Amino acid sequence: MRYLHTMVRVKDLDASMRFYRDLLGLEETRRAEYEAGRFTLVYLAAPADKARAEAEKSPEVELTYNWDDQDYDGGRNFGHLAFQVDDIYAACQRLMDGGVVINRPPRDGHMAFVRSPDGISIELLQAGERLAPAEPWASMPNVGAW
Repeated sequence: MRYLHTMVRVKDLDASMRFYRDLLGLEETRRAEYEAGRFTLVYLAAPADKARAEAEKSPEVELTYNWDDQDYDGGRNFGHLAFQVDDIYAACQRLMDGGVVINRPPRDGHMAFVRSPDGISIELLQAGERLAPAEPWASMPNVGAW
């Protein structure tokens, strides 16, 4: 398993970039805009980690900016911790066998979400290519929120 990123939702992307980039000193490693979903993702890394982060080998901060005006009360501005796993099906099975609810099953062989005992959202991402769809995951519904 490898730690990937921490996602934080931001209300004002310019103000957040000024804080994280200009004042804190993190450097942008990549940016993607998703018009259909109406959001922008900006990934930042510490200067010493930037080259490794660009090669996806160092943890980053992911800023998620939703284009439509939203308030993030009750901790909604913190999104999730993300980990890359060698076999998403085996990781989810191990968690489920341990009594963890799989909130967003890996139906696509690529991504799943669970919650920690304290309610922290954890994203699991398949290393490399997506795995072929497999049961019981392919037909498993979402449970709760992630």
